[in-house]
Formats: sequence, C-alpha cells, structure tokens
Amino acid sequence: MPSIKEAAAILRRGGLVAFPTETVYGLGADASNPAAVARIYAVKGRPQNHPVIVHIADIGQLDRWAREISTHAAKLAARFWPGPLTLVLRRATGVGDELTGGQETIGLRVPGHAVALDLLREFGGGIAAPSANRFGRISPTSAQHVLDDLGSDVDLILDGGSCEIGIESTIVDVSRGTPVLLRPGRIRAEDIAETIGVAPASPDADAPRASGTLESHYAPRRPMRLVASSDWHLRLRSEPASRGVMSFQSRPAVDPSAIWIQAPADPDRYGHNLYANLRTLETSGCERILVEEPPASPEWTAIRDRLMRARSE
Repeated sequence: MPSIKEAAAILRRGGLVAFPTETVYGLGADASNPAAVARIYAVKGRPQNHPVIVHIADIGQLDRWAREISTHAAKLAARFWPGPLTLVLRRATGVGDELTGGQETIGLRVPGHAVALDLLREFGGGIAAPSANRFGRISPTSAQHVLDDLGSDVDLILDGGSCEIGIESTIVDVSRGTPVLLRPGRIRAEDIAETIGVAPASPDADAPRASGTLESHYAPRRPMRLVASSDWHLRLRSEPASRGVMSFQSRPAVDPSAIWIQAPADPDRYGHNLYANLRTLETSGCERILVEEPPASPEWTAIRDRLMRARSE
C-alpha cells in the first residue's frame, strides 16, 4: 500500500489522492490550491456550482475555513467529530468559490477513519474531497470501486478496506439561526436535537446547496425502480426475467431474476452494503433493477433518501 507520506506529497504537488473515510471514499485535493480543486471537478464531471466538502484534522482548524462559529456548531462538532457529520458555516476570508460553488458558506468535517486522519495530519491542511466516483453515480465504498470508476485519472488510491458506514455524512447548515438538515445520514435529526436542544429544520429556498442533494444522484447505470412492500409480489410478476432484485425477502424457489440480493433488515448493515449491492446489480447483466422500498421510519431516513435519488422512474 502506498504510504501516507507519499499521498501527502502528491497533494502538495497539486495531485489527486483517493482515500477512505468511515462513510465513502473521497477524491482529495489540496483545498488551498484552486488548480488542484479544479481537477476534482474535471475528473468527476462535477457541475461548477456544486460545492465540495473540506476535510480537516481537528476542530482547531475550523477558524482557517469558517467564521461566525455558532454555539450550535461548536456543540455538534464537540460531540460528533471525528465522525459522519458535515457542518455548513459561513466561509472565512480567502476561501475560494471553487470550494463553495460560489456561495458564502462552506461544508467542513473531521472524518472518523484512521487513514483519513493520518493523511490530514501528515498533509497539515484542508483536503477538499467529494466522493471518488463520476458525478451522479454510485458512491465508492472500497478502493476497487474507485479504481473501477476513475482508473488512472486519480494519482494515488489509499486502500483502507471497506467503509464502515457506507453512506455519506449528515449535512447540517449552521450558518444561520435555526440549524437546517440538508442531507440525512447516520447521525439523525433526533441526535442533532438531543445535542443542541432544537430540532433541525427542513431546507427552504434560502438553504445553501450541498453535496449529494440533487434530485438524481447515487444512480446505477441501469434503470432502477423502488417498489413498495405492499406492491412487491404484483410488481415482480409483471417485470421481465432480465431484472436484478434487491429485497428484504428471500428468493423464491422458482424465480427467473438475473440476480437476487436479499438485503439485511438492520438499517446500519443495509447502509454499509447499499452501494456495493447496487454496483453488483448494475454489473450483473440485468436490464433493470427492482428495489423493495425500506420502511418509512426514522432509522431508515438516510437510506430512503439515497434510494429515492438513485431511482430513475
């Protein structure tokens, strides 16, 4: 495996390094180097107005990237960092549009993964890092996924094994008065409310743009349909045999599906497996993908969010 020192040296030269976090693999560049950040956008095919998240080594680096750090922000950082929480704050002087999508806010987090933290400490600065895949496609949760997606477009891949959580971080806007939940994740709205004493609001027209919140995102390269559990058996009978299936139910004894994945009933395990399972389905040779819809309960909110954006019909 390439060394952390080698990876940090590549970042200092303006190169791109893919590295593991507890959520998904990130495509990293020196956040203080506009040309390096521009390479992220070019490699991913990412729209210029879609902001990236800057990863930092510890809370002490907040002042370099953000200003007006509220009590809410401080409490959330103290409880959940390192971890799967991105805070959106007003950007500090000198923070460029290439990081913020032209907005006055910036997303920051301290990742909860030993390899990511070692890299951040060795590098000594912020690392801009959206997911290490082509824009809008399934996020990578292993080094092989990064290689499959980006190949030689990335200068180095640090292999940290399979990501523990498997879906992207929770994003909370704390740049204004009431905190706003921009993207659900492992850290739930209830956890945020418990920490700061107020429930986060839903996004409104004035909410900042944030990573992974477009209507279509996380999408496989095959048409994908979400099917309610109550309609599952009827829908299954009407779909062609070339389908790929992900269901909470076991595969029937006689079933013509090209592939059938039985998903775990535990939301944390489901999230850990989600993107790997979607990749298995899209490469199975099936013509379309059917996914049984998860329950509409709070612990499934982040999973449902990703699936709703990944569907194509």
